[in-house]
Amino acid sequence: MSATLVGTDIVVLFRIVYFCLTVICKIWPSFKPVGGRISRQIPCSIYSTYKACQLRVLFVKDEAEKERIWEEQHQKAADKVYALCYDLKGFFLKTAQLLAKPDLSPMAWVKRLIVLCDQAPQTPYSEILKVLEEELGRPFSDIFERFDEHPLGSASVAQVHRARVKGTKGDVAVKVQHPGAHELMMTDIRNQKIFAHFLQRFDLHFDLMSIMEELEQQVEYEFDFRKEADAMDKIGNSLAAANRGRSPITVPRSVPGMVTRRVLVMDFLEGTPIMLLADEMKRKGINPDGRIAKLAKRNILRDLSSAYGQMILSDGFFQADPHPGNILINKRGKVSLLDYGQTKELSEELRLGYANVILALANSNSDEVGSAFRSLGIKTSSHGEGGEDPAKLHMLAQLLFDTKMPDGWEIANPFGENSLLRSIKVEKLPKELFFIVRVAQLLRGLSVGMGVPFSVSEHWKPLAMEALKNSSSARVYDSEIGVNSGDFPLRELAWERRRRLRKNGLFQAVAKVSHG
Repeated sequence: MSATLVGTDIVVLFRIVYFCLTVICKIWPSFKPVGGRISRQIPCSIYSTYKACQLRVLFVKDEAEKERIWEEQHQKAADKVYALCYDLKGFFLKTAQLLAKPDLSPMAWVKRLIVLCDQAPQTPYSEILKVLEEELGRPFSDIFERFDEHPLGSASVAQVHRARVKGTKGDVAVKVQHPGAHELMMTDIRNQKIFAHFLQRFDLHFDLMSIMEELEQQVEYEFDFRKEADAMDKIGNSLAAANRGRSPITVPRSVPGMVTRRVLVMDFLEGTPIMLLADEMKRKGINPDGRIAKLAKRNILRDLSSAYGQMILSDGFFQADPHPGNILINKRGKVSLLDYGQTKELSEELRLGYANVILALANSNSDEVGSAFRSLGIKTSSHGEGGEDPAKLHMLAQLLFDTKMPDGWEIANPFGENSLLRSIKVEKLPKELFFIVRVAQLLRGLSVGMGVPFSVSEHWKPLAMEALKNSSSARVYDSEIGVNSGDFPLRELAWERRRRLRKNGLFQAVAKVSHG
């Protein structure tokens, strides 16, 4: 990926950010997170250094030297962005998780920000003990036989400690909510809504307000661990039942009687964080870029994607936050998925509509992609004349809902000079779709980061077909292949059955009998 190209896109991004912050602060004096934590000088500083770098490389002819200059700038800026997100905490930590995607940001940013997925600021041990006793209603010494003082990880909402409950043999993971995190997060989201309004109006032609409304509603659920425990157990049971007890991933289970609004005690799962997988391979003498490693990585993506296909397309209820800090790989190479604070339940209509999109993307048919895309309630318009280009709409659907990048793409920066949003305006994105988009984006980040191209639309095609086949709204009957082929999803099912019959030689057998 060209550091020069990415650097140019970032100049555009921070020019927009600084402009919006300046206007917002003049119109809304109340735009100020808890403690007055925000400063226009920070994005201004990042923008100015990128602008200076852009001017500097104008006088450099050697392409390799240009790349070196940009890489140096990316590293300096990454440190500033890291410090900004670390100090401000709250929703800025979630922003860091999104920016730590190799298909979106410079690699220097990815390496610096990815640690915030599970190494965010920690709550002091003394405060953790206080929360535990308040929530569980007993003295700490009566509950735990052992409790590690240093957390296994810390994120925007909570931190997790390894412990052992008295009278038991196995270890547990204890998730404890950061005091004050709820107020901080919701204040940040309210401020982000103001920022999103200006960004949507002046530059990024995308329905950001629907996204912010969905985030505001869903993030509230993250701060009630009772709901998280219910969701975690529901998903774990469903995945096990659908796979005859052999789920493609491991889901922790909550410990009965030890779940409250701010404390969640659950199974402790051993494993290597996926972001440290390459280092673990090196430690074991395995080349992270070799054939064996590539096969292992592909299996990881396959199993994780299989679980998400089941959750989204079959069950309509899924964990919506597969960032690297929530994924462990155990010694046998099996995936463990953690953190069920962000979950989403889909309506039947939306689940089947998304199955329709997946089939269209898997078939690479631009006309069908456009039809399926709009059937989800997404409204778009063209910035230019001559109407929307079906090929561009196809690429937009692929960028939103698939993990496979369009041909010739290395980075999916919405602020880039070649961004599809320069030619297609997304006027309406139903807010219920946001977490589907988020899952696709995070899975793509994993795919790009691991260096293993992977398409969830291709992998999920059988599940999408099965979902539509089992739908109560499915219509029958076609005289030759047993399905009414009046609309796209059912037509695809029909043609798939036709292909299978031909493969099995049944059409030929029928032909011989009918002709004597």
